[in-house]
Amino acid sequence: MSSKGGQKKVSLTCPDCGSDLVVDVATGEVLFHKKLKGPPAGGKDFESLFAEMDSQKSRAEELFEREKAAHKDRSRLLEEKFDEAFRRASEDDDDTPPVRPFDLD
Repeated sequence: MSSKGGQKKVSLTCPDCGSDLVVDVATGEVLFHKKLKGPPAGGKDFESLFAEMDSQKSRAEELFEREKAAHKDRSRLLEEKFDEAFRRASEDDDDTPPVRPFDLD
């Protein structure tokens, strides 16, 4: 425990993550927090990182192909929806004008 200017501080190490902490004794506030440096690349070796990159690439390609197919089919689906809506609108012979919001008051 050190006192500087009447302020008491405690330096400790977090048991969970290993970070260095400086805490004010009176208030319990964390005055300083320094994360523990981890191993580069999260401790993974080059081969596992390369394999992970390949799996991410294959997932991205799969997603791209799926979206490409959906976009290709999208125009056909929109055209069918429009034709169906047009057909139903032409079958409906209701010539009365729609209700205006002003008429509801």
